[in-house]
Amino acid sequence: MGRPNQPLLSRGSIARAALELLDEEGPQALKMRTLAERLGVRGASLYHHVASKDDVLDAVSELINEEIDLSPLDGPDWRQGIAAYARGYRQVYLRHPNAIAPAARRAVEAAPALRGYDALLAALIRAGCTPAHAAEAAAAIDYLVLGSALETFTAGFTRPAVEYRPDYPALADSLTGAAATGAGLAELDDRGFELGLGLVLDGLAARL
Repeated sequence: MGRPNQPLLSRGSIARAALELLDEEGPQALKMRTLAERLGVRGASLYHHVASKDDVLDAVSELINEEIDLSPLDGPDWRQGIAAYARGYRQVYLRHPNAIAPAARRAVEAAPALRGYDALLAALIRAGCTPAHAAEAAAAIDYLVLGSALETFTAGFTRPAVEYRPDYPALADSLTGAAATGAGLAELDDRGFELGLGLVLDGLAARL
């Protein structure tokens, strides 16, 4: 007998399809029926591998967190290691910005995510933080990384800077100044992230 034409399903293949759907169409598109259609199966077939949409989101979280490189946290220089980790963490979510909101509303249950937080907290404790202070620092890094990946400051201002000047002169001056710096407004989001990361790390260094 020949093999069936129906594609083989697994938790991993469902998670990959769900992540592709999130990336392409956003959280509103992630429905079990839509996911089944994308995979070329009946909706009921999904439930042999995942329990619910929440379970799919957990599987997606596992996929995303597996992309985050934790190795910089093992380096000898805690500041360089945490900075490299935070930059890599941000780059992962810049590739998957539509997954931030669904992930942020959920409890941290996926093993790769738990390993990531444990590795970050261990690095902070090795650097000299108390466990309580390490938790505060990890939260600050999380807010900075996910917030900067979710929101683009630059894209919020769609008019030329000169058009803001009559009513919002400080905004106009700031946008004009930022455009004249480095690569201009195109890299303002990255520069803002680097400024925030530097301030967090400076604050940590001052308290250690």
